[in-house]
Amino acid sequence: MKAAPLALALALATSGFAAAPVAAQVPGADAVFAATTLNVSASGETRIAPDQAVINLGVTSRALTAREAMRLNNVAMNQVVAALRKEGVAEKDVQTSGLNLNPQMVYRENQPPRVTGYEASNIVTVTVNDLGKLGPTVDAVVAAGSNQINGISFGLRDPRAAEDAARQDAVRRLRAKAELYAAATGHRVRRLVSLSEGGGYVPRPPMPMARMVAAQAMAESTSVSPGELQVRVDVSATYELER
Repeated sequence: MKAAPLALALALATSGFAAAPVAAQVPGADAVFAATTLNVSASGETRIAPDQAVINLGVTSRALTAREAMRLNNVAMNQVVAALRKEGVAEKDVQTSGLNLNPQMVYRENQPPRVTGYEASNIVTVTVNDLGKLGPTVDAVVAAGSNQINGISFGLRDPRAAEDAARQDAVRRLRAKAELYAAATGHRVRRLVSLSEGGGYVPRPPMPMARMVAAQAMAESTSVSPGELQVRVDVSATYELER
């Protein structure tokens, strides 16, 4: 007759061990998986006129000897640099990007190659911060002896304002897209969980320009059209939704 209390105590102890894992799972569940979330991405853009140009130009000289080729090249290049200074281009905005000296070879069948002379070239990258002087600057360097212009690209001295405008546009598009998806699925946007950015200002790649020689110097001032730059920012976000 006294065995019943002992059996009841064992039953309660057993039920306590069985219930423990279940009770631990519910309070510890990850809130992220318990919520309804939406991942979206959008791009923001703005267009702005460039205020800077970068030109790749230089001098190529030929002579019978390597020394004479380099001498002629140095004379011509000094004249080109002087012309750049006269047009208001600062010393810090002229950077040597290529210096080469190569033999000129003649190849004939069943004969060893023969050196007929040497070619020296000096290429500089020039940054022009006054686009109103861009055409006259090109004319000036050609008149001074530059016979090689490889390309021109346009950019911004400070792209931060344009990037911020693109960011604001991207966030507006992002929010509108999130609200559209939420409404379409019977939800509404509760809060922004995370936001990440990719992309940003990328300078326009150099546009190729035909090689020029002094004998083909233009009678009229060179016309260069900078156009507009497109600044783009890509963003992605996670929103929490609720009904």
